[in-house]
Amino acid sequence: MHLRGLTRLLVSWWLGLLAAAAEPSPARPNILWIIVDDMSAHFSCYGETAIDTPHVDRLAAEGTRFGRAFATAPVCSPFRSALITGMYQTSIGAHHHRSGRAKPIELPVGVEPLPLLFQRAGYHTSIGGWPARGRNLGKTDYNFQWSAAIYDGNDWSGREPGQPFFAQIQLDGGKLRDLGPERMAGVREELGSATPPERVVLPPYYPWDPVLLDDWARYLDTVRYTDHQVGQILGRLEDEGILGQTLVFFMTDHGISHARGKQFLYEEGIHIPWVARGPGMAAGAVRGDLVEHIDLAAVSLAFAGIDIPPTMQGRNVFSADYQPRQAVFSARDRCDETVEHLRAVRTERFKYIRNGYPDRPHLQPNQYKDTKPTLLRLRELRRDGQLPPLVERILFSPTRAPEELYDLDADPFELENLASDPAHAETLQSLRRQLDTWMDRTNDQGRQPEPAAVYDEEMAVYVGSPNLAPAAREAILQNISRMKERAGHE
Repeated sequence: MHLRGLTRLLVSWWLGLLAAAAEPSPARPNILWIIVDDMSAHFSCYGETAIDTPHVDRLAAEGTRFGRAFATAPVCSPFRSALITGMYQTSIGAHHHRSGRAKPIELPVGVEPLPLLFQRAGYHTSIGGWPARGRNLGKTDYNFQWSAAIYDGNDWSGREPGQPFFAQIQLDGGKLRDLGPERMAGVREELGSATPPERVVLPPYYPWDPVLLDDWARYLDTVRYTDHQVGQILGRLEDEGILGQTLVFFMTDHGISHARGKQFLYEEGIHIPWVARGPGMAAGAVRGDLVEHIDLAAVSLAFAGIDIPPTMQGRNVFSADYQPRQAVFSARDRCDETVEHLRAVRTERFKYIRNGYPDRPHLQPNQYKDTKPTLLRLRELRRDGQLPPLVERILFSPTRAPEELYDLDADPFELENLASDPAHAETLQSLRRQLDTWMDRTNDQGRQPEPAAVYDEEMAVYVGSPNLAPAAREAILQNISRMKERAGHE
C-alpha cells in the first residue's frame, strides 16, 4: 500500500479508537471557546521550554491537542470572520482586514454566524472578555454586517436554569505587551515573576539583540498570563459544577505579532495551538493531521447535535467518517492601508506561498506594525549595518520571489526557497495546481485587486477615525500615497 494511503488508513483507525474511548457526551453540552490574540503555540504542551503553562497543559492532558492546526488568515478580522461562519474569509468577501467600514459586506446566501445557529437550537449565546465587565460584548471584529442580537450577553450567567450555552471568552494574549509598561508590570506582578530574557531562544531569522530578547521575554509572560486566565476560567466551571458538561476549546487567532508572524503566511503567522477538552473527547490524545481553524465551527455544532449547514466549509474533524486533509490553505490581503495579496498551501511536508506583489518588499510600510519596538529596532540595526546577512535577506530584501517553496521537514524555519530548484519542480507544479484548484473551488474573492474606489472609501473611514493620533494619521496618509503610487506602476 502507498505510504500516503497507509497514513490515511491509520489516522482513520486512530480517530475511531479515540471516539470509542472517549467519555459519552451529553445531548446538549455547553460549548466554550477561549480565543486569544496574537499568540503562537508557545505552550509547554507544544514543546516550549522557557516557561511553564500548567493550565493549557491540563486541557491537553485531559483532552485532545492538535499539533498541526492552522489559521486561514494571519490577522484578526479576517480570521474572526472565518471563525464565526466556518467559511474561508476569501469565500465570503471578508478577506481584507477591517473591511466593510465604508461599503458594508453582506454574507452570501446560506451563510449565517454560528451564534445564530446556536440560538435557534435553544442555546444561550455570549461573548465577553475575562472577566466580563458591565454589558460590553467581547471582541468580535467581523468584517461583514451582523446584528448584536446574535449574542444574549457577554457571559453565560444570564441563561435560564438548565439552558445550555455557547460562550466565547476573548483574551488579550500577546497584545498585552503592546498596552504599555504599566499593563505589563501588572501582568508580571500578578504572575509573581518575569521571564528572564536570557532564557529566550529566538528564531534564526531574528538577530540576537537585547531589545528583541526583552520583547520576546515579555511575550512569553503574556503566554504565562493567558495560561493563568485559563486556570481561572476552568476554576469557575468547576465551582459552578459544570466543567463535566462543558466542551472547552482553546485557540489563538494567529501567531505572534512580529516581523514574520502576524500578517504573514509563514509558520510563525499561521500555525496556532488548538486544544479541546470535555465530554465526548478522548483524554491525552495528540492529533498530527492537518486542520484549519474554521473546523472549530463544524466541530462545535456537531457536538451540540446541531446540523452543520451544507454551505459550511469547516469540517467536523471528530466525525467517525472524517477524511484527513492532504493540505490546508491560508490567505492574506490588505491590512489597514497596506495592499498585499498572499496565498499559501501547506501539506505535511511542504509549504508553497504565492506573492501577488513580488516587486514589493516583505515589510511594506504599515503604520500599525512600524510603531512596534521590534520593527523599530530591526530598522535601526539595518540602518547601522548591524544585521546578519541571513536576517537582511529574509526580512529586508527589496523584492520577493513570485513563488516560495519550503521543505518543512528539512527547513522548519522556512529559510531556503526551493521554488527554482529543479529537484523540486514536480512538487512545485503539484502545489501550484492545488492552490489554483482551491481558489476556484472556494470562489476566492481576492483574486482581483480591491477596486481603487473601494480602497479610497475604506481609507477615508480609517484616517477619519477620531481615535487616531495626529502622528499616526500622517503616517497612514503617507503610506496610502505609497500604495497608490505603487499601484500606478503595476
